[in-house]
Amino acid sequence: MNLTILIPLLNEKESLPELHQWIVKVMTTHNYSYEILFVDDGSTDESWQIIEQLSKENLAVKGIRFQRNFGKSQALHAGFAKAQGDVIITMDADLQDSPDEIPELYNMVMDGDFDLVSGWKKKRYDSVMFKNLPSKLFNWAARRTSGVYLNDFNCGLKAYKNDVIKNIEVSGEMHRYIPVLAKNAGFSKIGEKVVKHQARKYGESKFGVSRFINGFLDLITIWFLSRYGKRPMHLFGAFGVLMFIIGFLATGFIITLKLIKLYSGLPTILVTENPLFYIALTTMIIGTQLFLAGFLGEIILRTKNNEERYKIAKEVNL
Repeated sequence: MNLTILIPLLNEKESLPELHQWIVKVMTTHNYSYEILFVDDGSTDESWQIIEQLSKENLAVKGIRFQRNFGKSQALHAGFAKAQGDVIITMDADLQDSPDEIPELYNMVMDGDFDLVSGWKKKRYDSVMFKNLPSKLFNWAARRTSGVYLNDFNCGLKAYKNDVIKNIEVSGEMHRYIPVLAKNAGFSKIGEKVVKHQARKYGESKFGVSRFINGFLDLITIWFLSRYGKRPMHLFGAFGVLMFIIGFLATGFIITLKLIKLYSGLPTILVTENPLFYIALTTMIIGTQLFLAGFLGEIILRTKNNEERYKIAKEVNL
């Protein structure tokens, strides 16, 4: 199978029939073998009923429905697990991503030998103050911390080799950083393509202030995980040992100074009356805690994570 078109969605009933028709037109024109995989992330409107109807009309349409809203990352993870195409195209369901971009994205992966190609919505039709400027700041920070030089990390329109999506873990809200996850997994051939951004035709944007804040918090998380996720002791242990040594040496200095003064008959004070003693003691305690944090992190890495990622309620054509 040439293509899997993976579409996570939440309450997009108005756009689904038009999006499906548009995708089928592109697939037919280029004679692709394909599947369209909708992942309903707990919609409360008639989105799932529309997906079921489309699946009856077109056997290439497949669907996954979550029991409740688990988030876009979990929707992508579920879709990646089911995707069968040689190339997987992810796109949003709100018609802001154009299916006409699919053939070129497909060719860049298959002929250009890219592992991943990310869309870049160079010209946007979003609010400048509440989405464009925050997005530019976010992308700048992501480039600086990750070493992946893309202009639009959060663009939903991306193309992947099948091997890529089968070898990365998309959890929490890490869908924004899939190119970084791919790079960390050893897939370094990451490209970018300028894609057309269309104004939202139906419904309302899911963007909010919390999404912007969470994006930066996730950026810190992935920066840490990419460098120390498999070796937390190298960070916490190193800082812990350093702080403990500093505290230990400071304590030794205080005691040595007191002994010298006692031997010389000079006036002195109790060690516990010296403020430096408490600073040194606190430093030793913090150093010990950091070391233990690194040690516990190493233990946790060796245990299985049984956290519920998502719960599927229904599937069609799968």
